[in-house]
Amino acid sequence: MTATTPGRSPVRFTALGFGGAPLGNLFRAVDDDTASEAVRAAWEAGVRLFDTAPHYGLGLSERRLGRALADLPRDGYTLSTKVGRILEPTPERAHERDDQGFDVPATHTRRWDFSADGVRRSLEGSLERLGLDRVDLVLIHDPDDHGRQALEEAYPALHDLRSQGVVGAIGAGMNQAAMLERFATETDVDAVLLAGRHTLLEQSANALLDTCAERGVAVLAGGVFNSGLLAHDHPPEEATYDYRPAPDALRGRALRIAATARRHGVSLPQAAIAFTGAHPAVASVVLGMRSADQVRRNAALAARPVPTALWSELAEEGLLDPGAVPAPGAPAP
Repeated sequence: MTATTPGRSPVRFTALGFGGAPLGNLFRAVDDDTASEAVRAAWEAGVRLFDTAPHYGLGLSERRLGRALADLPRDGYTLSTKVGRILEPTPERAHERDDQGFDVPATHTRRWDFSADGVRRSLEGSLERLGLDRVDLVLIHDPDDHGRQALEEAYPALHDLRSQGVVGAIGAGMNQAAMLERFATETDVDAVLLAGRHTLLEQSANALLDTCAERGVAVLAGGVFNSGLLAHDHPPEEATYDYRPAPDALRGRALRIAATARRHGVSLPQAAIAFTGAHPAVASVVLGMRSADQVRRNAALAARPVPTALWSELAEEGLLDPGAVPAPGAPAP
C-alpha cells in the first residue's frame, strides 16, 4: 500500500488507516491477543497509519496500540493521537463501567481541557501509555463546545510543539465539518480528521473538502460506514447510524444504494470505502477494526476498483449529491 505525503503535511499516510477506537473496547470488549493480532494484520496488509486517543477506552486503546507496535520499526509508520480530554484517576469507581460507550472499568474520568497546559499534560500521558517518545500527528479532539479555547489556546500550543520538533504534524478531529473548516482556513494545521460527514449517506462536507484541497490540508476520513449502516451489503434491521438505531428511511436509502452498487458488481461496504477515498483531499480512509479478520476484509475491499459510472448512476437516482460525485478517473483508496 503506497504511502503519500499530501499537501504540506510533513508526515506520510497510507490510503487505508487503522482506527484504534475498537482497541479501547468500543461497544464490546476484545481481548489483548485479538487487539494485537488486528494491528499485526494491518501492518501485513500495508497499513502504516494508526490512529488512537485517550478517550478510547480510558487509555486502553493507546496502551494496546503501543504494545502492538513496539517491535515494529518506529520510522515505518505514522502514529496519531489526540488532545482535549484529560484522564483523571477515579479508583473509587473501578467497580463501575465506563458510561461513554467503552466496555472498560470506570477507573478514570474524562475532563475537557483545551488549554496549553492541558495539551501538554494530555500528550505526556499519551506518550507514557503508548511507551513511545514521540507521536507523528496530534489532533485536537471534539472541541465542539470549546471552539474558542481550542483555537486560541490548544492550537497555539500544538503549533509551538511542532515548531520545536516534538510532534511532526498537527490538526483537529471532529464529527462536524463547520468547525474543521475554521481550523483549515484560520490556522496552519497539517491535517483534519472528519468522521461520518463524507459518506455514501451524507455529503455535508463538500466545502471543507474543497478548502482542504486548495490549502494543502490532508483529510483523514473516518466513520465511512456511518457506525455500521454501510458495513454490510444488506444492512440488518438493527443497524446503527451515528451510533444510534438507524431510522427506517436511512436504512431504506442504504438498501437502494446497495442494489445499485450490485448492478456494477460492487458491494455496499466496498462502495462506501471507495467513495469516501475518491476525493482528492482525502489522504486516508481510517477504519475502526477490532480483529485480524476485519482488517483483512477491509483491506481487500479497499483494494478493489469501483467503476466511476456507479457514482453517476447514484446521483441520477437522487441517492448521491451531484456536487460530491468523484471526477472520472479519481483513484479509489
